[in-house]
Amino acid sequence: MLNSMIGRNSPLERLNRRRGLTRPAGRPQAPAKAGRAEVRLTAEEERLVKLILEEPMDYIDSAEFYRDGAERRIYDDAPPIQKPDVSWYRPLMDSFISGREREPGSRSTGTVLLTGAEERVLFLQYNYARHRVRQIQKKLGSRMPDVATARELLSWYRVAKQYREQIAETNLALVLAMAKRTRMSEVDFADMVSEGNMALLRSVDKFDCGRGFKFSTYACRAILKAFSRQGIKSTKYRQRFPTDFDPAMEKSNHLETLRATHERECADEVKHIVLNNDADLSDVEKTVIHYRFGLESDQPMPLTLEQVGQIIGVTKERVRQIQNKALEKIRIALEETYPEQGEEPLEAVSEN
Repeated sequence: MLNSMIGRNSPLERLNRRRGLTRPAGRPQAPAKAGRAEVRLTAEEERLVKLILEEPMDYIDSAEFYRDGAERRIYDDAPPIQKPDVSWYRPLMDSFISGREREPGSRSTGTVLLTGAEERVLFLQYNYARHRVRQIQKKLGSRMPDVATARELLSWYRVAKQYREQIAETNLALVLAMAKRTRMSEVDFADMVSEGNMALLRSVDKFDCGRGFKFSTYACRAILKAFSRQGIKSTKYRQRFPTDFDPAMEKSNHLETLRATHERECADEVKHIVLNNDADLSDVEKTVIHYRFGLESDQPMPLTLEQVGQIIGVTKERVRQIQNKALEKIRIALEETYPEQGEEPLEAVSEN
């Protein structure tokens, strides 16, 4: 008897069919019969129930909700509404950002243009689901629901969420159209679209279809006002912080500082070994090292192999051989004194 009273195309029935349930679901599932164990809620469902009960559900009231057979007329007897295909949204937004012109709402976007009667059907279905959630909240008061009531609450909440998403996705092109019309140089386009989407969702929650207006008329004004508020906020922010954001300032130079300090200390250590002749360098080797690496206080910059060869009267190839032999002695001295340092100090003094 109950199944014959339940609509065959109601949102709850479609929701349960997608989950693989065989019972028609024109209305939330009835409480379990006596002697039959109720299936407990999952942890996620319990968390969602508590979240729903924390704040009263807001909805736009209508006289249709209180007529006999309201649920059947609103869901079962309503004509089917085409669902939008939002696969066009991301490519179209990217085209706006990159500067390529494309008209929102055209056939290429795949958007759905609803009539006033179709919008009224969707908003009645959306608000009736929220109305039922609010009724359950009032009935429970401060008490926690049993399993059957909790499942009924979750069912209506999910129906409301489904219709909210459908209405918003159907009208996504409004946000892009308004954002294109009111481009502001001081506000990033993606930020404008994000603010417009939030305004669109607020419009879905607040729109009263019983007044006879198209939803686009109401939503466009709300979106433009959101853009205006965002522009004012951005202007005030720039007045308070006139300096533009510099990403380079967000990067720490700690590693570079540590590396430079380490190289300087290593170079000082090698210089100390050379000046004290801890590596037992010959006079010619000391002369070559001093001139090649600028260790003399009166020397403005290091000399080349050829310049050092002219000073000591040998070829530049001979200077290279003397230099390599002296560096090897210095390396051995470093390894004996600081075995953990390895080759780093010698490479540091070569770079400096």
